[in-house]
Amino acid sequence: MKLSLHTNKLSSALLALALAGTALAPAAAATTPAQHSKAKAKKAKPGKAAPARKTDYEGEFVNFGQWKEVGQFLDEMAAKHGFDRKELEATMMQVRYVDSAVQLMKPAPPGKPKNWQAYSKLFIEPVRINGGVKFWNENREALARAEALYGVPAEIIVGIIGVETVYGSNTGRFRVMDALTTLAFAYPLAPAREARMAFFKGELESTLLYARQAGIDPFSLLGSYAGAVGLPQFMPSNIMKYAVDFDGNGRVDLRNSPTDAIGSVAAFLVAHGWRRDDPGPLVYAATVSPSRQWERFINQGLEAKFRPQDLMSAGVVTTSTLPEGMNFGLVDLQNGSEPTEFWLGSNNFFSITQYNRSYFYAMSVLELGRAIKLSRRDL
Repeated sequence: MKLSLHTNKLSSALLALALAGTALAPAAAATTPAQHSKAKAKKAKPGKAAPARKTDYEGEFVNFGQWKEVGQFLDEMAAKHGFDRKELEATMMQVRYVDSAVQLMKPAPPGKPKNWQAYSKLFIEPVRINGGVKFWNENREALARAEALYGVPAEIIVGIIGVETVYGSNTGRFRVMDALTTLAFAYPLAPAREARMAFFKGELESTLLYARQAGIDPFSLLGSYAGAVGLPQFMPSNIMKYAVDFDGNGRVDLRNSPTDAIGSVAAFLVAHGWRRDDPGPLVYAATVSPSRQWERFINQGLEAKFRPQDLMSAGVVTTSTLPEGMNFGLVDLQNGSEPTEFWLGSNNFFSITQYNRSYFYAMSVLELGRAIKLSRRDL
């Protein structure tokens, strides 16, 4: 699961998509912004194509090993997990500082208000819909098996992978070790800076543990500017906790195995509250009364914890018949200067927000999955 991006940082999220890889984004080809450090291209011999770049940046050597905080981290890794201290020092000598990752983490300047309709158009578009049909058709057996085992519908899994990486075509080309070390020890000035640095330090720890467990070079892991890996963009700690060997080949590979990615997305959702037996759709369209008594149900945590009768008594109205015995959360999708959309979100809707803590994200997954499912029916 990749690092959550709040919807008020939409511009940063779009920039991240551009930096992550070379696949076409919804509206245009991925581009490199001015502050992004370019890799030096080698001159190709006449008649031969230039070699493909493995990363989208050229990091700067800063000798992280001499930083006091890094030294303390290496001491902890050696004491807690039995790593050889000298080997860790040699590893840190290979790490590069990535300024583009720092720039992307800076708080977005005040700008336009959140706009669900604009956001959704980035993801509910022909490239992702057509790609989703192809991905579903090519992986129908794995998707059916995941749905049977975990109870997560295929359209939800395909929707997540489509939103995250356009089905693996845009998984990111930052060295995870570089990105995570940079953010763990050089995070930009921002609210909750210390908490974010602690988070990334934990992810760096998980990267080293995962690489040792899997028997791979930690520098072989490529991902997003925030260190998320593979088709489903799992952070390293989530690879260790939730990723599954769904293709049965004896190892987990979220970068090259769509089957492992499919099973891992389903396993993650179940671990975060998905219920196979919940009836009905994940959201129900709603309206709200001018009294605004319903405002007390807004921003009350990412969970379905309110009884329908309490919501209705506060002026929330839906024309749908809600399943009995289920609680809901009030979801507001702001539309800039246009009226806000309101929905009642079920438990399973909020399990998707645990993948990325955003209503916009979860609704995009639903809408993209629905569009792909309808397109398959039309074939």
